[in-house]
Amino acid sequence: MIARRTALGLLGGLAGAAVTPGRLAAAPPRKPPRLRQGDTVGLVAPASAVTLPDELDRAIHWIRGMGLVPKLGAHVADQEGYLAGSDADRAADIAAMFAAPDVRAIFAVRGGWGGARILPLLDWDTIRANPKLLIGYSDTSALHLAIAARAGFATLHAPNAASRWEGESWDSLWRIAFAGGVPMLGGGRIEEATGRPARTLVPGTTRGRLLGGNLTILSTLMGTGWLPDLDGAILFLEDINEEPYRVDRMLQQLRLAGIFERAAGVVFGQCTRCTVRDPDYAGFTLDDVLDWHLGDLGKPVIAGFNTGHVRNQLCLPVNVPVELDAASRTLRMLEPAVA
Repeated sequence: MIARRTALGLLGGLAGAAVTPGRLAAAPPRKPPRLRQGDTVGLVAPASAVTLPDELDRAIHWIRGMGLVPKLGAHVADQEGYLAGSDADRAADIAAMFAAPDVRAIFAVRGGWGGARILPLLDWDTIRANPKLLIGYSDTSALHLAIAARAGFATLHAPNAASRWEGESWDSLWRIAFAGGVPMLGGGRIEEATGRPARTLVPGTTRGRLLGGNLTILSTLMGTGWLPDLDGAILFLEDINEEPYRVDRMLQQLRLAGIFERAAGVVFGQCTRCTVRDPDYAGFTLDDVLDWHLGDLGKPVIAGFNTGHVRNQLCLPVNVPVELDAASRTLRMLEPAVA
């Protein structure tokens, strides 16, 4: 608790499976280790180049404020077009961090675009043999989903290292990654604290593995073989800078593919700047689109959950069993994400 308060003070200054007869059931994947004060963590740039002023310095600042020691990927500052270096070099940085015995977890410095390009180049044997929390969001969703599909251990959909690690983000990271707890995420207190009220589209309670991330990235990966099995999952989605018709198009793709039908429940997070600025616009709003696609599913659904391209977003444990209570607009972890 003292360590948590110390790190929080620093940050505050900165703002049951079936078994086929005759065959052995596969052993469940090992969980990533929990984080401890003083641990070394890797900083990688799996997608867009780190080009904003002081972006890498800001990432290092936040990581040190958590009481962790940053270790930079060899190519984290590279640039090739709009990417953080070549596909091969970005994949090599990730493989090196998973293989390094001194690295306890891995943070993406930023998102953008490019994670899907490196999926076939990653050393999946090394990743499976060395489960570690991968922490990040937005384009990092490609890696979260692929790790769930190919390696099976938990990751964290959370602010990137260069994002603002404010109170709710840091608190949920601490509870999940450091304390190894099973917190309740979301609900009225968080909504009041952030000023972003969620809404219940379909009431009810259900359980399943929490899977998802950025809507654009997930829809891009459909049909590629890099998505995990979404049957019975609690599917969570978020996005940014997508007008309602584009969100409509992507949700329709998921609907036609049977994703919503097979999921146990749906959590739609924040869709930042997903409106039309034209004052004469007379088309559907984002809420109209969400109500149409998700309001008739007959299973628990909430919209406006505190995840996405917003400050104070919650850290969400990807590929971990949770309970969704749509009436209270909460997700409750059913087991720790880390060992």
